[in-house]
Amino acid sequence: MRLRNSLFVRMSISFLLITACKDTVQKSATLLIFGGNIYTVDATRPMVEAVAVKDNTILFAGSLAEAEQYKNDQTQLLDLNGKTMTPGLIEGHGHFMGLGYNELNLDLNNTTSYQEIVDAVAERVKTAEPGEWITGRGWHQSKWTEMPSETVNGFQTHDLLSAVSPDNPVYLGHASGHAGFANAKAMEIAGLMELDMEGISKFEVEGGEVMRDAMGRPTGIFNELAQSLITKHIPENTPAKDIKAFEMAVAACHKNGITGFHDAGIGRETIALYEEMKAKDKMKIRLYCMLTGGDKELLNEWYKKGPMVDPDNLVTIRSVKLNCDGALGSRGAWLLEAYTDRPGHFGHETLPMNFVEETAINGLQYGFQVCSHAIGDRANREVLDRYESAFTELPQLATDHRFRIEHAQHLHPEDIPRFAQLKVILAMQAIHMSSDRAWAIDRLGEQRIKEGAYMWQSLLKSGIPIVNGTDVPVEPLNPIASFYASVTRKTLQGTPDGGYEPAEKMTREQALRSYTLDAAYGAFEEGIKGSITVGKLADFTIYNQDLMKVAEKELLNTEIAMTIFGGEIVYTK
Repeated sequence: MRLRNSLFVRMSISFLLITACKDTVQKSATLLIFGGNIYTVDATRPMVEAVAVKDNTILFAGSLAEAEQYKNDQTQLLDLNGKTMTPGLIEGHGHFMGLGYNELNLDLNNTTSYQEIVDAVAERVKTAEPGEWITGRGWHQSKWTEMPSETVNGFQTHDLLSAVSPDNPVYLGHASGHAGFANAKAMEIAGLMELDMEGISKFEVEGGEVMRDAMGRPTGIFNELAQSLITKHIPENTPAKDIKAFEMAVAACHKNGITGFHDAGIGRETIALYEEMKAKDKMKIRLYCMLTGGDKELLNEWYKKGPMVDPDNLVTIRSVKLNCDGALGSRGAWLLEAYTDRPGHFGHETLPMNFVEETAINGLQYGFQVCSHAIGDRANREVLDRYESAFTELPQLATDHRFRIEHAQHLHPEDIPRFAQLKVILAMQAIHMSSDRAWAIDRLGEQRIKEGAYMWQSLLKSGIPIVNGTDVPVEPLNPIASFYASVTRKTLQGTPDGGYEPAEKMTREQALRSYTLDAAYGAFEEGIKGSITVGKLADFTIYNQDLMKVAEKELLNTEIAMTIFGGEIVYTK
């Protein structure tokens, strides 16, 4: 009997030792991070001393002493040496392949005059093949320090551009993406340089505008849907160039501390590319994709098969992007009252509102979030009306719809509380205020600016989250610039003192949430990302200084020191 008891005890002890050993292996961290300021964006524990990671998942977040129990001989140790860490930043509205192609084509974001654009094209002509298209993006006439002597409706004309590139067609996208600038060769290819009585109708585009001078000749500016008159003639990108652009976009994200990206409008070719990149293990970014609303056949295909929520959390497709008006810079934003600096002009309705309502109903029925681009106050009101109609028609399906309006820059005061009432999320890019506010007052006038432009704090106080971002390549991807704009409401040159409409500033805590947890919420992903919480994905952004405490004048000196994606270091400065 004693022998049997002794054997039982030894077997029990062995079992406990094996179980403990297995438990230790299961709980051993592959990465242990400590030694800096770690902001979790988790209300239960806003700051911690250390974070333990098991492969691509957060295993522990708390004190350094407690974190030690997750360490073994194989654990990688990362001492922050006083740096600051937050959850991985999420670009809440951008154009991923546009980011990549902006790296490959002419990047005009920093040009400050028409002459600089002309010079950049002239330089590219030297290496271009005869007849090769020269493309680029990023110019914005309202940001130039000087305007050319000849303008039409506040825009330059093509003459100087055509002179430096007589044999190469040129098309340069406006920073907003809502207008473009073509030279004579490009317009010749499009059949737009021949003026005759029968051809006048070719300049008339519903939802767009071909700008013409007093003689009826096209100036080279194509607004909104009129851009297709030129763009349909530009040769399609090659598969090799697509892959290169994709890889450059991933690298740009890592360099800027971006681990998640809401891709605002993609078609079937881009979907196929993303599937290929994931299969080849090149998807080192978490993409939340919006189907382009411009392809009804594509939408109907996806309605039939339903959303694709990636179990690997790399490429998810569960939303639809609608383009409902234009941009303020090109005077395409759809307004309730005419533009202050262009009387009689109200902007453009670029999508029939009955299609917005139809899509909202389909979204509720088939499980797709609807994300509508709306910049002007009329566009925002019209979209809210269509959303509300759909919610009223299908109330049982509208309990957690998380429909969004992208940009929502200029609102009528009466519509501000409607977002919270309808539970419509706003995806607002703070950097647009910094870039646009100085000249936006010319478009809208003082009253409309002060009562309804970039109303971040009013919207947050109403109880609705804001998803931040840059709308890259409309603006550079840099999240620090957008964070700075969020909390200061100043230009990147630090003007004006006190900021524009300072009551609408975000706090630093709100700004960080808008780039992390609120951005995750805007994609139904707050359960897997957006905060440093046990069980969530191990995506982190590390900075050279404490962006939550550093003096405002030093905030723009913040740099991304390191980016961690899925528990692996993917970028180090």
